[in-house]
Amino acid sequence: MNNFAKSALVGAALALLTSSAAFAARADLVLGIVLEPPHIDPTAGAAAAIDEIVYANIFEGLTRIGPKGEVLPALAESWTLSDDGKTYTFKLHKDVKFHDGTSFDAEDVKFSLDRARGGDSTNAQKGLFAAIDTVEVVDPLTVKVTLKQPSGDFLYNMGWGDAVIVAPESAQTNKEKPIGTGPFKFDSWAKGSQIVISKNAAYWGKPALLDKATFRIIPDPAAATAALLAGDVQAFPVFPSYETIAQFEADPRFKVVIGTTEGETILGMNNKKPPFDNLKVRQAIAHAIDRKALIDGAMFGLGTPIGSFFPPHHPAYIDLTSQTAFDPELSKKLLAEAGHPDGFKTTLKLPPPTYARRGGEIIAAELRDVGIQAEIVPLEWAQWLDQVFKNKDYDMTIVSHTEPNDLNIFARDDYYFNYDNPAFKDLIKQIEATSDDAKRTELYQEAQKILATDVPAAFLFQLPKTGVWDAKIEGLWENGPIQANDLTAVKWAD
Repeated sequence: MNNFAKSALVGAALALLTSSAAFAARADLVLGIVLEPPHIDPTAGAAAAIDEIVYANIFEGLTRIGPKGEVLPALAESWTLSDDGKTYTFKLHKDVKFHDGTSFDAEDVKFSLDRARGGDSTNAQKGLFAAIDTVEVVDPLTVKVTLKQPSGDFLYNMGWGDAVIVAPESAQTNKEKPIGTGPFKFDSWAKGSQIVISKNAAYWGKPALLDKATFRIIPDPAAATAALLAGDVQAFPVFPSYETIAQFEADPRFKVVIGTTEGETILGMNNKKPPFDNLKVRQAIAHAIDRKALIDGAMFGLGTPIGSFFPPHHPAYIDLTSQTAFDPELSKKLLAEAGHPDGFKTTLKLPPPTYARRGGEIIAAELRDVGIQAEIVPLEWAQWLDQVFKNKDYDMTIVSHTEPNDLNIFARDDYYFNYDNPAFKDLIKQIEATSDDAKRTELYQEAQKILATDVPAAFLFQLPKTGVWDAKIEGLWENGPIQANDLTAVKWAD
């Protein structure tokens, strides 16, 4: 072989090695997220940022919610329902192990469900388990769950992040070192910077296509744009810089996917704190808000106006925006009738998301126009969870509730709205005990009307899912039926 041929052969080999190395690097993905979770145990916190990292990746439940909002098998490979609609018998997958090597079986299911519904439970969605009467271990791979009454939402509820199965050996340390059964396992957490998960080589099901995923915490919209353009981040499943969406749509290197979410964005009010305990005050605030101006100004036109607490993509949705249409003069009239002809002073506590901070500025200006002086108080996410959500120390706030099927939060006795309507609570009980779709639709619509009339919060818009990622990435969700960045089918195109 002459020197030229040898050089060509060496060059080809180097090219092949370089190509292989480049391909191997494509199994590593960096995703941008806006909010850092307070911890990473989905059974002990309400922050959406927890599930955005761990749902379906690290932790799994008996069922799971798919990209179209459908209920799919997860740790339960199948189930049967008794004739009276009260007893579910779950058949579990065999040979499943937690990431620390301990075995998964029916005892772990019983432990998790009993823990979530127990008297000392810290589960943020304890109501999901209220219908459960007993949990019985039939054998290591069979669990029987008997309900107090039939529940049309039970299988869906078992797919929430709050209902994942944990092990008694690791349940107490999951906040900082989560141990689940999923296709990824926890690797590291650099506070304020990033959380890394890696492929679980011993996964019981279909293995992940990525070797590693890094969740980079980038709360600033400008920094999020710069990180994507520079390639430091390859995907932002919920991109916060709405004003630069058009820029990415025009760039062939990127894919822009605008989908829907379960995120009802509201101006929350403390219903037991004067003057918000007065219906006319709450109505006045709602009529002072121009939803179109809010969506255009804070969301660059991305978002769907809502008049109650229900997603527009749901079959039972009804448009009630006209009940609280923008009408500043009516707002002033209602304030005068409520005993506040000159308005009043209040505070507006805002968490970090763009929709809240920008939306808060717009709403504060609109409230000033009718005499309400709202002082803006910016909060970090942990502060918001502590002051507003936990301790109800607030007047007004703006937040998107991204949990699915969460109309029932307005029926909870100790929820941060401090809203109490026995008729609404009764409707929610009827919905939960009804399986007939037509009847459920009727009840859902009646519930929407009650909220639109009572105005326990000013209903603003449905949060869009603004995804921006490298055009070669496949498998990320278009819509957000649940607060998740499910990476189980994500890969780089060949």
